[in-house]
Amino acid sequence: MKSLLLTSVFFLASIIEAHPGPHSQPDPVQLARRGALAKRCSDSVGLMKRNRHAMRRRDLPPSDGTTTYTITADAPKYDFLKNDTCILTPETSTGPYVYPRSQTLRQDLVEDQLGVPFVMDIGLMDIHTCEPLTNALVDIWHCNASGSYSSFTGLNPDVTFPEQYFDSTGEEINADNGMGDVSFLATDDTTWLRGMWPTDENGVTSFTSIFPGFYTNRAIHVHVQVHTNWSVTANGTIGAGKTVNTGQLFFNEDVATEVMAVPPYASHTQIPRKPVAEDGVYYAEASTGAMAIMDTEPLDGQDYKNGVLGYITLGVDTTEIHNGTTENPNPPIPTSGDSA
Repeated sequence: MKSLLLTSVFFLASIIEAHPGPHSQPDPVQLARRGALAKRCSDSVGLMKRNRHAMRRRDLPPSDGTTTYTITADAPKYDFLKNDTCILTPETSTGPYVYPRSQTLRQDLVEDQLGVPFVMDIGLMDIHTCEPLTNALVDIWHCNASGSYSSFTGLNPDVTFPEQYFDSTGEEINADNGMGDVSFLATDDTTWLRGMWPTDENGVTSFTSIFPGFYTNRAIHVHVQVHTNWSVTANGTIGAGKTVNTGQLFFNEDVATEVMAVPPYASHTQIPRKPVAEDGVYYAEASTGAMAIMDTEPLDGQDYKNGVLGYITLGVDTTEIHNGTTENPNPPIPTSGDSA
């Protein structure tokens, strides 16, 4: 009986992992509503993305050292430049490493962290008007090349969060009570790979960082929140604001594989990396119709090992204000015999 109990405890820890909490099936009515809004705004999203790609292409260095790019009214020829890439974000887990006290108002998040350069180009669109959402604060945080988060550097990224929570509190996290506020587990005041910046008159903002690494039982991802009616305190953190969307952004497996093969990522061999298709948060987001994988291209136009440029357009429902939830990042993935 004791052996069975221990087995059950470890199984429970394996399914709730880093972002424990209840998991509910998507509401069919909400899915239909999001789908209709996405379709209605698709042309606007396509135009917004075309203009952003054109501006980025202008800034790329010539591939042969002599050729120059001329921006015209025609869209650049990118295979992934589609009109249906608007992501209508569901309310997704903020994760245990959210730490507002370390989120500062800046676009360069790197500090002293080593890794492949990563530029995030994030556009926001109001899904009710299909217009760019201006002066909304985009809040970003992600782990470093070895899987650690700033402010929590004393926690081991190769050990599951439920285990570390138990070691610190003597209590277990389970799927019924979630984890609540775990900011008391912060170990330091580091701020790297965290930051926030408002969207401009075109509804766009950007960040300079390094490509994220990974930690136990999670695919490579970036956390993002969108705040409206925001203000910033004297020390640069959010003083007040409404969180209208919380999400996690992911990457195609071929890009992740290529970047993870170079230093310093290549030395993180203590645990296996989870593919995006097996990540519970990605599954939960995708099941609502959200497209959470970023469009990418090499930052220099040639090789991902030299840098990654990521694009995404977030469709924001400005009428729904949320405070965040704790979605199970590893819900059972239906087999061919299960219903979706």
